[in-house]
Amino acid sequence: MPTIDNAAEDTNIATRSLGWRELYLKEDWWAIWLGVGIVLVAWVFFANGSTVKWIAITPKKWSSLDELGSEFVAHFGQYLAQFFLWLAIFAVSTRAMGHKLTHFIPAFAFVYVASMIIIMIGAWQEASYYNLEPPLVALALGLIISNLIGLPRWMDAGFRVEYYIKTGIVLLGATLPFTLILWAGPVAITQASIVSIITFLVIYFTGKRLGLDRRLCATLGAGGAVCGVSASIAIAGAVGAKKEHAPIAITMVIFWAIVMIFVLPIICRALSAPAGIAGAWIGTSEFADAAGLAAAQAYGNYVGEISGIAGKPDDAVWAFTLMKVVGRDIWIGIWAFVMAVVATARWEISSGNKPNAAEIWWRFPKFVIGFALASFLLTVVSAQYSFADFNKIVTPKLIGPIKDLRTWAFIFCFFSIGLTTRFRELARAGTKPFWAFTAGVAVNVILGFALSTLVFGSYWATLSRS
Repeated sequence: MPTIDNAAEDTNIATRSLGWRELYLKEDWWAIWLGVGIVLVAWVFFANGSTVKWIAITPKKWSSLDELGSEFVAHFGQYLAQFFLWLAIFAVSTRAMGHKLTHFIPAFAFVYVASMIIIMIGAWQEASYYNLEPPLVALALGLIISNLIGLPRWMDAGFRVEYYIKTGIVLLGATLPFTLILWAGPVAITQASIVSIITFLVIYFTGKRLGLDRRLCATLGAGGAVCGVSASIAIAGAVGAKKEHAPIAITMVIFWAIVMIFVLPIICRALSAPAGIAGAWIGTSEFADAAGLAAAQAYGNYVGEISGIAGKPDDAVWAFTLMKVVGRDIWIGIWAFVMAVVATARWEISSGNKPNAAEIWWRFPKFVIGFALASFLLTVVSAQYSFADFNKIVTPKLIGPIKDLRTWAFIFCFFSIGLTTRFRELARAGTKPFWAFTAGVAVNVILGFALSTLVFGSYWATLSRS
């Protein structure tokens, strides 16, 4: 049986042997073709004064079942068209990668219908109050079905976690043009960088002290330091992690993300923190975009309703977006590249393998290239607009529909994570990953509070006037 290091090396050798066929046989490349293709199509429509909003439909806010039913019936044709669009794209690529369509098609139909119901639940007017955010509902529902009900193993063909998240990450790049990063300002980027680096190092070295495999330590570190699920999968690929390492990290991310949804707004409310400071702290301390957004929105709702809380309701969400979605999420590509270099130039040497610079390319998660390319394309488009016009014109007609399609991809992913996560298998990892990740949580929250209130507090407190 090969060792962990040799297993990773065997995987890389198999990848290299594909040659140019890798462009249509590997999931990473298909995620690029799909994600960038969607962005290009959306841009063509936008350049001609139109939008792809029709096909990127998501449920509207509703307050009664009658209202929900009427809205669904009115837009049934759009949902049906979107389903066949996703099915056609995923089916063609899945078949090209050698998977059976007789298994994939019915499994994906199940994923899509369930995802539509999940997003509808998230569109309920009271969903935020009960923390029924779609990603969390998707994960919980998937876990219940997988561990209490069970599905045939052949349906796993449609529960393609990594493919869905990689596609979503590429689309995420389109919502983060470089100009937005510049607009975020040096404060957000600086604070996010400090937190990302320190949190990663704390989790990594704590895990090492506990005796965990260094690849698992790196995967856990990225999940806590950067972008939760997305980063865990990206870094797992970059370092050649074992199959179970990414699910372990994802479990830690989701667990603490759920905890922070409740804890952070309560503490901020007790401290009567200004909306901007609260949003920045949440953005610094949360581990998942959806969970953090829910927490920031919850606190923003307090502004105006409770005396003593300064700022505007949107300040909490805006500060969170700058810190988490812009400041921390851009570290995905950076950490993936750095860890690919470390794994090939250092870890492979200590394992007795000869260093090879080409390994950095073979090990590097290619879908990150799609993330950067999508961001570049939107940067070119947004460069000709002011910040105000960007929000008024580009966001609703171009960025908005791409975000909606990204939402679908992420819900496919979270639901599939739940459907393919078996608690009995994760239990074999023991408690050490939990304690390693929790050490990072403690440092992350404390450091985030200090940076948001003491170091950069004046900036976040007056965010709406900046």
